Amino acid sequence: MDKSLKVALSLLGASVAGLAVAAVQDPGEVKLPEYKEGAYVHDAPTLTDIKTDPDLHPELRQVILKGRDMFMNTQKYRGEYVFNDMSCKSCHMGEGRMPWAAPVWPAATTLPDFRGKNKHVNSLEERIAGCFAYSMNGKPPEYGSDDMLALVAYHTYMAKGAKVYDKNIAARGFNHLGKQMPEDISYDAGQQVYTDNCAVCHGDNGEGKRVDGEVVFPALWGDNSYNWGAGITRIFTAASFIQNNMPLGQPGRLSDKEAWDVAYFINAHERPQDPRYTGDIEETRKKHNNFYQWSLYGQEINGKVLGDHNNTGEKPFLKPDNLKPRTFD
Repeated sequence: MDKSLKVALSLLGASVAGLAVAAVQDPGEVKLPEYKEGAYVHDAPTLTDIKTDPDLHPELRQVILKGRDMFMNTQKYRGEYVFNDMSCKSCHMGEGRMPWAAPVWPAATTLPDFRGKNKHVNSLEERIAGCFAYSMNGKPPEYGSDDMLALVAYHTYMAKGAKVYDKNIAARGFNHLGKQMPEDISYDAGQQVYTDNCAVCHGDNGEGKRVDGEVVFPALWGDNSYNWGAGITRIFTAASFIQNNMPLGQPGRLSDKEAWDVAYFINAHERPQDPRYTGDIEETRKKHNNFYQWSLYGQEINGKVLGDHNNTGEKPFLKPDNLKPRTFD
């Protein structure tokens, strides 16, 4: 069993000092969204499949297992590829296999494709690079490097047997609640949801939780969290992800209203600067409004304009030098 999962389960079962009171309460009826009509369902391979697949060349198996290890233990690369508390598995839960938890195999079956975030056709390597640059506030492994090859190999093997370029994929994204924030969304209500359901794992101040110096639950705001360019800064993305996956082990327990409110509360806090920052927040927001229109970046919350700073967290640079635009003009 993964060490962080062992610690998580121990925390969830703890009885001292009221630890995990919210997390162990009766979850009631657990409900997840229905698959869209005609959606394609894929059962991704397991670790056992990787180890026993007779069709895998031993060297390819080794590369795939290396990619899986990087995926599951990304914090080993802190200070090299990662500069915050996040790992690949933080968002892509269940080894990147779990429905409604950002399964990774669809990236291998739908790319190359145009991506609105960076406004050009992306390869699978670039999609992975984006996770490092934004969600992990870091620097991606070099394209074509052994480490990038390993990650691509793991993503691709997860797609074994899946249809290529079929985009009606079951349980892929995070927008089942819609994209537009409800008019009655509330910071205060979100703070209460956070206190009751999230703080036990992610800390009273969003600082996350460490055991013996190792990250068990990542920070949700501040220098050790995802930066302003991460997809989960979009309120609708965070709300859907949270409702489908949190509290840990109780997917679907939060109501729509609770999910919206707590997503708003979490993303109404500061975090490292977006690597796309031009030096002017209004200019940056306008340039990438297709993304920022769904986040609180550049908006005034509790008397402060969010994102109006040069703070890059632990990272000693703003934009990774291997995160570059592409054009075929």
